[in-house]
Amino acid sequence: MGAAMYILQLLALGFLVVIGLAVLLVFLLYLVDTTQTGDAIRRNYPVIGRFRGLFTKLGEFFRQYFFAMDREEMPFNRAQRDWVYHATTGRDNTVAFGSTRNLNVPGTPIFANAVFPPLDDQFALTEPMLIGPTARIPYVARSIFNISGMSYGAISRPAVEALSRGAAKAGIWLNTGEGGLAPFHLLGGCDLVYQIGTAKFGLRDAEGNLDDAKLAEVGANPHVKMFELKLAQGAKPGKGGILPGEKVNEEIAAIRGLKVGQPGISPNRHREIDDFGDLLDMIVHIRRVSGRPVGFKTVIGSSDDWEEMFQLIVERGPESAPDFISIDGGEGDTRAAPMPLIDLVGMPIRESLPRMVDLRDRYGLKSRIRIIASGKLVNPSDVAWAICLGADFVTSARGFMFSLGCIQALKCNRNTCPTGITTHDPRLQKGLVAEAKYLKVANYAKSVIKEVETIAHSVGVAEPRLMRRRHVRIVQADGSSIPFSKIRPSYRGDTAT
Repeated sequence: MGAAMYILQLLALGFLVVIGLAVLLVFLLYLVDTTQTGDAIRRNYPVIGRFRGLFTKLGEFFRQYFFAMDREEMPFNRAQRDWVYHATTGRDNTVAFGSTRNLNVPGTPIFANAVFPPLDDQFALTEPMLIGPTARIPYVARSIFNISGMSYGAISRPAVEALSRGAAKAGIWLNTGEGGLAPFHLLGGCDLVYQIGTAKFGLRDAEGNLDDAKLAEVGANPHVKMFELKLAQGAKPGKGGILPGEKVNEEIAAIRGLKVGQPGISPNRHREIDDFGDLLDMIVHIRRVSGRPVGFKTVIGSSDDWEEMFQLIVERGPESAPDFISIDGGEGDTRAAPMPLIDLVGMPIRESLPRMVDLRDRYGLKSRIRIIASGKLVNPSDVAWAICLGADFVTSARGFMFSLGCIQALKCNRNTCPTGITTHDPRLQKGLVAEAKYLKVANYAKSVIKEVETIAHSVGVAEPRLMRRRHVRIVQADGSSIPFSKIRPSYRGDTAT
């Protein structure tokens, strides 16, 4: 009995101590809040005003898991993410009881199913496509759906490893991003597209100029199939990036061609390229030195600006043309960027893609220049829509981040990514096991391709690249839908497109 009373007395004393400390803490917070001058809410409502910031931060969490409907969140809703998560399992990805998608929202694509679609034995897999017929080593790309540029540095080592191995298993290409070619890109043995950013990371000399010797060396790597000259990206068109010097360790410095501790500053554009003539000259130069197909990535501000480039290609001849053009939407991408650029600058992919396709086709360059679509295209409907409008390939970054386990925590710019994808914190990276995640990457890619082929079959063609604008209808403001071919007819000289 005495022992029990002693324990109760200790508990009571402990309780009083906790209460006392809590009161003291509240008093100290009160003093701090009433004397500080930076926050009016905390000054006028000491202690209680602190909960506003807390609840604002917690709002993201509660909306994602408890309050937001399946198709309400931005930039990607729960239905989009869940499709990717289910696809990574490699198992059945069907749903029951009908669609949760509101088909009356203006701009929604609806695919027009055929009355008499091809029989199952008339269904074909997507044919490989040749890129760069004038290059010494053209590239025959096997897949319509591939991995967009994500630099080592922007994403972690295990993330790059998983993407490399997953891409190899699925037979798709992996874009290196502008951070250079890391050893981890090569681990899986997949096809690689080497992206050349404005800082020429991995291919630069001491002054930051393009080094032809390094370019030729990379071009000789059998895994590097193409080079992509980055003019602009969806996150921040017209603005370059900065990799802080404290992040440039020996490994990053060696890969990017920097000194340890030297900030990696990407100019807002290539200083050697002042006009379209310079752009075409640079493309021809890189193709000659490397022997590989060369294209460029950009965000469209106005399609009128690009008329001059296509006119110049026609004047100079098709050998002067880029082998591909990657169109990124102005909706932003995986990296952090100023909100005004993400929200307000650059034409969205839904508008820019058909405009660039039409320019290419109008100048008779359809068989010469391949169009690659990028920008928030993560589900089969997105990919099928892009192909209907004339894209030859589709690439995705955020879709493959979801396949790695991204939960859209919106911490990409803070080095605190809870899934280990965009952080260099070893403790957080432990959660991303490349040996397991690469299978999810491959399953996601295969699922998208399979579903796009299913859509193609449903609209009445044997394989996706046979789909045309007439096969997708766009919902209008009054709730009705019309074929995209009537909204923006193509330039193929064929009213049936």
